[in-house]
Amino acid sequence: MSRIGKKPITVPAGVDVKIDGSTVTVKGPKGTLSNTFNSDMIIKSEGSEIIVDRPSEDKVHKSLHGLTRTLINNMVEGVTNGYSKSLDIEGVGYRAAKQGKNLVMNLGYSHQVIVPEIEGITIDVPAPNKIVINGIDKQKVGQFAAEVREKRPPEPYKGKGIRYTGERIIRKEGKAGKGKK
Repeated sequence: MSRIGKKPITVPAGVDVKIDGSTVTVKGPKGTLSNTFNSDMIIKSEGSEIIVDRPSEDKVHKSLHGLTRTLINNMVEGVTNGYSKSLDIEGVGYRAAKQGKNLVMNLGYSHQVIVPEIEGITIDVPAPNKIVINGIDKQKVGQFAAEVREKRPPEPYKGKGIRYTGERIIRKEGKAGKGKK
């Protein structure tokens, strides 16, 4: 049995979960998320808990069991607390600013890089070299953070670029000079 799949999901107070066949809608203080899961999975609500079961011991059902439970748990967590990804910008002259709903970055290119805020995501720039991405959908927050990081990924020689907070960049040594004979 899946160790993650058999754990019940505790629904906190103030969160409303509606199960309609294989569609689960979670409504909480931060917003509403809805997702349709595989119709084979058995999703049921018992009091203030959601339980995910699988119909058989097939390999497909075993792999969907833990996945379905985790996705529903992420939805409950998202509408309760939300998700956040933090990015750091490193490099001389590299900086970010928020102009209206756009994130405007100077990343050493001949032009500014402008990234518009998408629905369900909020961008915050507390400092010129820090970007914080917030939202209720874990997948959207992670994907948007990856797209922003992709604009100038950290390079291994000087470490310049956009990196996740706490990400360690493996540094390389520069080109060796000519040896003496």
